Amino acid sequence: MMQESFLHFVWQHQYFDKTGLCASDGQPVNIIRPGFHNMNSGPDFGEATIKIGELDWRGSVEIHSRSSDWNVHGHTKDKAYDNVILHVVWEDDAQVLRNDGTEIPTLTLSDRVDPALVKKYRQLINHTSDIPCEGYIRQVNELLIQSMLDSTAMERLYQKSEEAGMLSERNGNDWEETTYQLFCKNFGFKTNADQFMRLAELVPFRILKKHSNNLQQIEALLFGQAGFLEEGSRDAYSNELLKEFTFLHHKYQLKEPLSRHQWKFMRLRPANFPTLRIAQLAGILSDPSGLFSRAVEVKSKKQLLHIFKKGVGNYWKMHYQFGREATADVSLIGAGSIENIGINTVAPVLIAYGKSIDDQGYVDQAVALLQELATENNKITRTLKKCGIVTRTAFESQGAIQLYNHYCLKKRCLSCKIGVDIIRRP
Repeated sequence: MMQESFLHFVWQHQYFDKTGLCASDGQPVNIIRPGFHNMNSGPDFGEATIKIGELDWRGSVEIHSRSSDWNVHGHTKDKAYDNVILHVVWEDDAQVLRNDGTEIPTLTLSDRVDPALVKKYRQLINHTSDIPCEGYIRQVNELLIQSMLDSTAMERLYQKSEEAGMLSERNGNDWEETTYQLFCKNFGFKTNADQFMRLAELVPFRILKKHSNNLQQIEALLFGQAGFLEEGSRDAYSNELLKEFTFLHHKYQLKEPLSRHQWKFMRLRPANFPTLRIAQLAGILSDPSGLFSRAVEVKSKKQLLHIFKKGVGNYWKMHYQFGREATADVSLIGAGSIENIGINTVAPVLIAYGKSIDDQGYVDQAVALLQELATENNKITRTLKKCGIVTRTAFESQGAIQLYNHYCLKKRCLSCKIGVDIIRRP
């Protein structure tokens, strides 16, 4: 059975032989305007203009693999489909009626679509690879690939900004608190993202800001609520933090801390241990200016590195964990990690904020920043590079991630400019 998505593609681009078109009742059909593709509920294409017989009809077009699907989907009783003027199908196997009992003209396409087009589509859609078109990508014009990456990059950025927007609503439009929460989540990467997000909820930014001039108190609040400070701790410094935390926990009536066992250390390099990440986070938060205030200032890679490259307390220059001294100096937060902050926190926040106040300038600022940052080096970008899609900036690598996850893996070749170009090729 032919998939409806392919029929949508064929109808939208009119990739079929229109010579001597006739409906199922024998009336000649002349397509003046195929209509716009409706991605919401209701008929598949709206505002079409089609001449059927001697009359010009304006209305909707519904598309199905089989005409009997009209009845299966219950469209006869749905008034939203009363304005359908043409039913386009691959196989005509049943009469179709409107709610008032009148017959809807049906157009069959199975004998009008180029078999080569169908074959190429099926080759892609049935391909077992994660990237169905991997064998054809190098034939596609680089400008077209770039255009697709631009589209998917913006798609991904807007999706990520939606999380920031929803968080802002939940926080009463407090953008400082929202940026702080996203910032913390980003600091956990995938392994400890949920734990860092929960920590941000347990230690509100408004409390931390009161102690921005005291790094030790910020560490006490963060490590204490993270569950790393316990009675009988490992060394003098952790005992100092515990004493400070006990006082602050009571003062602010904080909620029950996380448990140390909720944090993941396995398979992590020491530089990514959550303890060191919390120490780095504390260093960044020991600044009287808020995170959001700093984020909206970022207009270049240089500014990003300058604003967020902060030191850690002396203890964490020699430790990855409490009570375990490192054999060499502990490296501070690197440029790569700060660029990651730019990609996953600063850019989404800028876009979400720009949307909230209807200021395109913040969206442009986010895009310009990502176009200056280096491309991400991960499994997806490496996989696509082998196929011929090379990314040079973080903006492009974000587009590549979206392309892979939401088009390639889901075999949405007909919604992809690259896939469409390949399918159309002889």
